[in-house]
Amino acid sequence: MKNPIHLLSVVVPVHNEAENIAPLIQEIEDALSDFVAFEIVYVNDGSKDDTKIRLAEAKARHPKLRVITHAFSCGQSTAVRTGIKFARGDWVATLDGDGQNDPEDIKKLIAAIENGVQLIGGNRRHARRDTWIKRISSVVANTVRSILLRDSTPDTGCGLKLIRRDVFLDLPYFDHMHRFLPALVQRRGGRVVSVPVSHRAREHGQSKYGTIDRLLVGIVDLVGMLWLIKRSKKPFVTEES
Repeated sequence: MKNPIHLLSVVVPVHNEAENIAPLIQEIEDALSDFVAFEIVYVNDGSKDDTKIRLAEAKARHPKLRVITHAFSCGQSTAVRTGIKFARGDWVATLDGDGQNDPEDIKKLIAAIENGVQLIGGNRRHARRDTWIKRISSVVANTVRSILLRDSTPDTGCGLKLIRRDVFLDLPYFDHMHRFLPALVQRRGGRVVSVPVSHRAREHGQSKYGTIDRLLVGIVDLVGMLWLIKRSKKPFVTEES
């Protein structure tokens, strides 16, 4: 199949990830350079460490890198949305900035594009490299969410996703929306597929968007999503000739 992507934007939100900046950018370039036309968009979400310095150093070495900065931290969903708004590609791949997603897996997501598919999500359930409490909380959260929202997605929390830019920008925006992208895409009539991907242990730093935060907001978010789905309508549109 001919590559369906004219330009891929790889969007990476980061908050205090200075030590992971250089190696991950190099991995992205190594994975995609001979595969697809691409750009890399980093969103510095109000970092207080040396992330800004490391990004400036990387920008001097990597012409495909663009850097967008939040003056203060707004959270992962807002950082992802900022990156996609500034992106120039027709498709966007999102990656966590901690290095636990393997950029090589972006190729697997691209290979899964077919007619009607608007979102391809990575599935790490067979390969999680997290603490036991994080793995258990993820399984419980994904199971409850899947039952209530019927989004048929085993791992919606995986940061590695591929989505059409115009589709993402048409979705309703709210904080933590990145955890519900499959249900939001299905709500507007798009197809969603999941692809098994690898998951690596974090080598530097600590998690910035943590487990406690997800647990505290999960119930409210689910209630809101159920309301959105119930209130949605999917028209079948034709243009008169």
